[in-house]
Amino acid sequence: MATTKDYRDYILEQLSLLDNITCKSMMGEYLLYYNGLLFGGIYDDRLLVKIVDSNKKYNMQESIPYESAKPMYLVDDVDNQELLRSIVLDTCKNLKK
Repeated sequence: MATTKDYRDYILEQLSLLDNITCKSMMGEYLLYYNGLLFGGIYDDRLLVKIVDSNKKYNMQESIPYESAKPMYLVDDVDNQELLRSIVLDTCKNLKK
């Protein structure tokens, strides 16, 4: 099942507290970048972020974005813009370009 454009648009709106969020389409799903860093994606109408030490404190559930992929964290509370902002910033702390 591919992600709907409505869900993609909703997630991008929820991430609007952050400048420099970009979204790239990939085979019916979407990769998400912050300041050029790939931090997560939207897969099957689910927001997932990479697993790094700096975002473990959020106690998110692991989920597989697609078959044979590495696990990622599932962001359950996509309605909370402040929480999303914190999760993205903390995730990007441990990522390199």
